Amino acid sequence: MNVSHNPLSNLKLGSGIAPIPHMHRRGVGISLGTDSAASNNTLDIFAEMRQAAMLHKGALQSAEVISSQEALRMATVNGARALGFLDSGFIQAGYAADFIMIDTRSAHLQPLTIDPATLVYAAGKNDVSDVYVNGRPLMTNKELLTIDEERVLYDANRARKQLVESSN
Repeated sequence: MNVSHNPLSNLKLGSGIAPIPHMHRRGVGISLGTDSAASNNTLDIFAEMRQAAMLHKGALQSAEVISSQEALRMATVNGARALGFLDSGFIQAGYAADFIMIDTRSAHLQPLTIDPATLVYAAGKNDVSDVYVNGRPLMTNKELLTIDEERVLYDANRARKQLVESSN
C-alpha cells in the first residue's frame, strides 16, 4: 500500500496532519505530492520535502521523526514505486535515467555539502538547472528544451482572460 503525503495542500485546506510516522511504522509506502495548483500553488517538491520533514517533528515534538534522508526517499524512490515505476528512483545501471541537476553556486547552499539535509532543508526548485527523463534532456541551464515557455505563458494568460470575460 502506498500513500501520497501532500503536507502543504493539507495545511492550506485545513485538512489536518496525516499520521505519516504511524503509517510508515506499519509498512505503508509514503511518497510526496503537491495535490494540484488549486490546493498548492507552488507545485514545489522541494517545499513538500522540507514541510514533510519538519511538520511531523513539530507535531510530535521529536527531531527524530522524519529524517532528511527519509523525506528525500519519499520524493524519489517511494514516488517512483507508488506510480509503478520499478526501474526508477535510483541512479544505477538498468534504471531509467531520470534525474535533475542542482546549481550549487548559490549562497544558501554554502558551504557546499552534498547530502540529503542540504537538498531537503536548503535547496529549492529554483536551484534545479537541468532535468533529464529517460536520459533525454528536457531542461538545460534552466532553459526548457521541449516546450515553448513563452507560448505556454501567453496561452495560459489568454485562457484566463477569456474565462474572466465570459463569467462577467
